[in-house]
Amino acid sequence: MKLYFTRHGKTEWNAQRRFQGMHGDSPLLPTSFAQIRALGQYLQDVSFAAVYSSPSQRAKQTAQGIVSQWEKSVPIYYDSNLKEMGYGLLEGKSIDEMQKEYEKTLANMRHRLDLYDPTVFDGETVSAMIERMTRAITTASNEHEKPVLFVGHGASLTAAIQFLAGKNISELRSNGGLKNNSLSILETKDKKLPYELTLWNDVSFLP
Repeated sequence: MKLYFTRHGKTEWNAQRRFQGMHGDSPLLPTSFAQIRALGQYLQDVSFAAVYSSPSQRAKQTAQGIVSQWEKSVPIYYDSNLKEMGYGLLEGKSIDEMQKEYEKTLANMRHRLDLYDPTVFDGETVSAMIERMTRAITTASNEHEKPVLFVGHGASLTAAIQFLAGKNISELRSNGGLKNNSLSILETKDKKLPYELTLWNDVSFLP
C-alpha cells in the first residue's frame, strides 16, 4: 500500500516569511493554483481510496484543487490532527524578527527537534505533534487497501513522514523540510511500522 503526502500550496504568509501554524492561516498565492492543478494531473491515474486533509483553509483548497483534476470522485476527509505544528505566540509574526529573539530555540526547530522546547512562546511540543499526526496517518492506512493521499503542512508532515519511516526525533529534519506542493510516498506491505520511504519532496512535475 502506498501513502502519498503533499504540503499545501504557497501562501501569502509563506511569501512574507511569517509563522503559519495550527491556528494561523493566510490565502494561497494566485500562482499556487496552477501548481495544485499540476499535482492533481500528475496523480490522476492513481486509484486513490480517499484523501485526508488538514481543515486549515490553505490545505482544504489544495486538497479540493487536486481532486478537481480527477475524473473519478474521491472523498476528502478533514482531520484536525493533520494541522500544522502549533507555534503559540509566534503565529503570524515575522520569522526573521523572531529568530533574533529566540535564535537557539528556532534553530532547534529547524534542525534538532529533540532539543526543541517551545514553552517560552507557548508552542506545541514535538511529542504532541508526532502523536496526533502518526495516529491520524496510521488510522487512515489501516482503514484502506488502496492508496491514500494526505494534504497537510510543512513542519508537521516533514516530522511525521520521517518518524513513520523509522528515524528518531533528532533526525526528523535531517533531509530538510517539505516544499509546497511536493510529493512524498511511504509504502507498507503489512501496515506495521516502520514504513518505507520511497519518494521524498519531489517537485519535478511542477511548472
